[in-house]
Amino acid sequence: MPVIHFEAADSAERTQIGEGIVKFARQADRLETGRSEGKYFLNHEDGCAAGGERIEAGDEFFFDTDAGDILCGDHGRARKEERGDGAEE
Repeated sequence: MPVIHFEAADSAERTQIGEGIVKFARQADRLETGRSEGKYFLNHEDGCAAGGERIEAGDEFFFDTDAGDILCGDHGRARKEERGDGAEE
């Protein structure tokens, strides 16, 4: 499955997602629902799985749908290249 690139986080804790990503977020135990500001959110408050970097509002980040990992920009690009997904979508 893909490593999904998000151009900007909504906040340091979560980013709103569409229905196409809900399945992956649920499998990774990162799905949040029931918030007044939207229907589905990807939780990333634990930061980058590879280096611990915090994902702040406005930061780009990646979601590895296979591992369930959230990755900062640098680690996410490296993971995509490692898998042969290319650096950008």
